[in-house]
Amino acid sequence: VQLQASGGGLVQAGGSLRLSCAASGRTFRGYTVGWFRQTPGKEREFVAAIRWNLRTTYYADSVKGRFTISRDDAKNAVHLQMDSLEPEDTAVYYCSADQHLITSSTMMPDSYDYWGLGTQVTVSS
Repeated sequence: VQLQASGGGLVQAGGSLRLSCAASGRTFRGYTVGWFRQTPGKEREFVAAIRWNLRTTYYADSVKGRFTISRDDAKNAVHLQMDSLEPEDTAVYYCSADQHLITSSTMMPDSYDYWGLGTQVTVSS
């Protein structure tokens, strides 16, 4: 499956952005789709994930209550609604997918087989 992330940009602190991860080649049915972010010199960090079939969602503590991950059946896409953005949210955001992920591995980037190119999110103070 090929992944395409979009929706990044520059926003002021307190603002919102919506990222999208679209799949081509096959449907997301049966996959876990995750969002990770990375800043220079740091490891890739888990943000959120959704199990497509069960709609089960997972969030990093740092984004709980501010970010919402959801699936879009019509577009075969996963969206990450980011509200109340903070300068600390500035990073390159990547979407990822895996078909055989177990729950305990959801937050581990090495567990995902498929990755899209990143999209830059910059939050100014």
